[in-house]
Amino acid sequence: MVQGVSLSTLATCGKSRIYCSSHSWMTPFEPFKRSHIESATGKHVVWNKCVQSLVLIGYPCVSRQRSCFKVKAGWMFRGGEQGLDASVEQSESANEDILMFFFQLDLATRVQCALNMEEYDIAQQLRSKLSEVEEEVTKQQQSKRGMSAKSEAQDKAISIIRLRSDLQSAIENEDYALAAKLRDEISKLEAESLAASAKALAHENAQYVFRLGQKVRHKLFGYRAIIVGMDPVCSESNSWMENAQVKKLPRGSTQPFYQVLVDVRAEPDLLVAYVPEENLLIPDKPDKGRFDHPYMSFLFYGMDSAGDFIPIKQLREKYNKPRHEIPFDPPTDEDGGNA
Repeated sequence: MVQGVSLSTLATCGKSRIYCSSHSWMTPFEPFKRSHIESATGKHVVWNKCVQSLVLIGYPCVSRQRSCFKVKAGWMFRGGEQGLDASVEQSESANEDILMFFFQLDLATRVQCALNMEEYDIAQQLRSKLSEVEEEVTKQQQSKRGMSAKSEAQDKAISIIRLRSDLQSAIENEDYALAAKLRDEISKLEAESLAASAKALAHENAQYVFRLGQKVRHKLFGYRAIIVGMDPVCSESNSWMENAQVKKLPRGSTQPFYQVLVDVRAEPDLLVAYVPEENLLIPDKPDKGRFDHPYMSFLFYGMDSAGDFIPIKQLREKYNKPRHEIPFDPPTDEDGGNA
């Protein structure tokens, strides 16, 4: 059975909910194209004709037109000269990544529903669209995790081998002008290959302090959040990094960055943030308090005994992370004697 969480069965969270028409999976597909994605802090998200009414209805207080819920400014990045508020770490690309993940889950569920209803033609169309989405998501994940850099280094290494063969032929034919040109190209490619290999190695050896589902607190802005994704280095645009003053961070852009869901009761204007590792803290005591966010029921099974959330299997597979097991403390001899 294809495992997935249907968007139509999502539990509501506060005044926000994600829903879709109950039988939209039965409608034949037209060519795959995502027609429109708006900010999660806007009123709604409408996807392509594949899913007729995948809609995100935002919290009324999250709407950008509602000025009464603006986040207060004045927090400072350590070492920064300009006051920054929590909204500088808001990430549209991180939110889009999560929504695309929802889309994958929904398509997988619709495939299974179509098979159960013996609608095999529709199931085939759905499966085809799911393959397209998964292929695109895989490319994005490989790019974030340094796989593209690794492939680039391999391609350059192959090119260097070919150029060295050409160089040997040029020397044997006493074509020294061509040989000099080939030497220059080889030197350039060797430098590029070394840089790409170093980048790929840095991605492969990335160590994360935090894990999926873990509750954290922002060191500067103070809000509570939950880890839902991670990158070995900052994968945001240059404009985003400039706005967030990433260069002023002690560890810069080469540290791990995390996609986090922010408790909307504390930060109603900030659903998804992209936060550097150095700006996150683990609570001193287990945080078992209420946490509100419209994406929670998509991504987690529930809360564990330590107050963190248990990520669904598909989310763990997305980041190739094992299930976190809470340490078991066996009873001591004294406890056993008292018992």
